[in-house]
Amino acid sequence: MSQFSNRLDTLTLNQGSSPMSLWKQIPAFIVLTFLIGASATSSAADKPPNVLLILIDDMGWADLGCYGSRFHETPAIDRLASQGMRFTDFYAAGAVCSPTRASIQSGQYQARLGITDFIPGHFRPYAPLRVPEVTGALPLEIMTPAEMLKTKGYHTAYFGKWHLGGADHEPSHQGYDESFVSSGRHFAPQFRTNPSADIPDGTYLADWLTDQTIQFMADHREEPFFVMLSHYAVHIPLEAKEETIEKYREKPKPEDGVNNPIYAAMVEHVDESVARLMQSLDNLEIAENTLVIFTSDNGGLYQTASARADSAIVCSNAPLRDEKGTLYEGGIRVPLICRWPGVIAPGTECDEPTISIDFWPTLADVSGFEGEASQDIDGLSLVPLFNDSDATLDRKAIYFHYPHYHHSRPAGAIRVGDWKLIEFFEDDRLELYNLEDDISEERNLATEQPERASRLRAQLEEWRESIDAAMPTPNPDHDPARELSIERGNRRNRR
Repeated sequence: MSQFSNRLDTLTLNQGSSPMSLWKQIPAFIVLTFLIGASATSSAADKPPNVLLILIDDMGWADLGCYGSRFHETPAIDRLASQGMRFTDFYAAGAVCSPTRASIQSGQYQARLGITDFIPGHFRPYAPLRVPEVTGALPLEIMTPAEMLKTKGYHTAYFGKWHLGGADHEPSHQGYDESFVSSGRHFAPQFRTNPSADIPDGTYLADWLTDQTIQFMADHREEPFFVMLSHYAVHIPLEAKEETIEKYREKPKPEDGVNNPIYAAMVEHVDESVARLMQSLDNLEIAENTLVIFTSDNGGLYQTASARADSAIVCSNAPLRDEKGTLYEGGIRVPLICRWPGVIAPGTECDEPTISIDFWPTLADVSGFEGEASQDIDGLSLVPLFNDSDATLDRKAIYFHYPHYHHSRPAGAIRVGDWKLIEFFEDDRLELYNLEDDISEERNLATEQPERASRLRAQLEEWRESIDAAMPTPNPDHDPARELSIERGNRRNRR
């Protein structure tokens, strides 16, 4: 039996009743096929579902109405949540973009690949620690979801931000049949695409990428397809359509929270994209057999450039602590909404801890892939949760490795159940939180529960050793004054 099929054997529908023990010997894709065949949408058993994966850049956990925002208007995304499943405890594998994107394409913790910071990473030559060098591209030998799904007859496409290597490592070299990789800003001609395209000046990037996705779905409605729409919004620079900005300038503001009109307009533009995509699925009459996944690559960015007088407050991740570039919840906990008619019950909520490495095995599961991946797969299929939001996954822990300087100091983290430990590498400081009682990570319990903290730290260290995670080392060139100067410069050009 293949490496991946062996892993699928561990993905069971954990209902807690003794008859279910028999099911634990059956691969999850067989269970799924049975369930679909018994559902009202039995046609899905004959044709694998289409998959539309929408990845937003820098969207915070609290940016959406269905996650608590009282200022941003996101009716389409909120409707998507009401039609599917909203995950409350979903994590981006990285605190910044490239690591999470690598985890989605590989199904692995990105520390295995050495893509532990955004490519190429920050330059901090005088900091206390010398951080690991960042791998410059996703290795071509990695089997991406596109390459895996093509073995099941899927047509594949990628539109938007890639940030996993240059032209010779872009989606067209990683199994995607069609692609446009975007870079630059949010309005044409300030943004560019590879391959190049004739785009009228003033075109908003989120609209153009949505156009490409809709056309792709229309062209391939008769065959299973996988398309990944990777928006550059809501990443800085803050740029949106003037009429939408003006709407939020005039809108009454809540007494607390962050209410930036330009950022709110960018969130609305993303929502408009989702509205158009969902309408297109309906118009093409393929919504019933399409799995839609909506998520973000990391937590929200708090401020555009904290060292400058003209810096703008962008968003707040409250009640989560801190922001992008940290291993606090505000940096890594992000929205996840999944809709799959006939499989996912409408309006359901799931609080099982999950992470972006889980997308790869999920897509393998729903497509019935039985082959062997070229890499170890660290994630677990979300299908058991799709079928039962109260189910649990057979996972010991979720791990994070961010040995870099950004909006915090080099650190690692582990979550086991409701408990989360953060280990800071400069001074070996430990912070322990119970997220069930303290979602804002305000009460460090490491000194009150030293045995638990020590046990989690040992588990985290064992995991790092098992995947050969690169660690920072003492920096012989450490110079506090020069370090501060570099840090201030980086804040002026935040990523």
